[in-house]
Amino acid sequence: MSVYCGEVNIETNGDVDIVDITSDVQDVISKSKIKDGIVCVFVPGSTGSITSIEYEPGLMKDFPRALEKIAPKGIHYDHHETWHDDNGHSHVRASLMGPSTTFPIKNGKLIHGTWQQLVFVELDTGPRNRNIIVQIVGE
Repeated sequence: MSVYCGEVNIETNGDVDIVDITSDVQDVISKSKIKDGIVCVFVPGSTGSITSIEYEPGLMKDFPRALEKIAPKGIHYDHHETWHDDNGHSHVRASLMGPSTTFPIKNGKLIHGTWQQLVFVELDTGPRNRNIIVQIVGE
């Protein structure tokens, strides 16, 4: 059993910017030389999330609207009083979505559905540079 750790570095625009990282993660898998196993994709930080979605224009509009209903921007969050900032909704959304996901690897390829892409969702209020951890376990 082997373990390989790589990174994907991206710049985001903030405010529910959804970035397709499927090919970036596949590149790390290819570099790892691991043929069969699992890959965990994780974002350090409390205002970003890793998930899967069909990366198409309609869902790029639908998903932010759904998040706005679940944890709206314009309401009071006690977090704002603690740090005197405006991203309480970002933390709530990220906590609900989670910082990581795991996918299988078979024959050196990330296994995912035809219409399923691996994405990073920027939930903070402004642009960020993100270093996403890609850890692979297998043989």
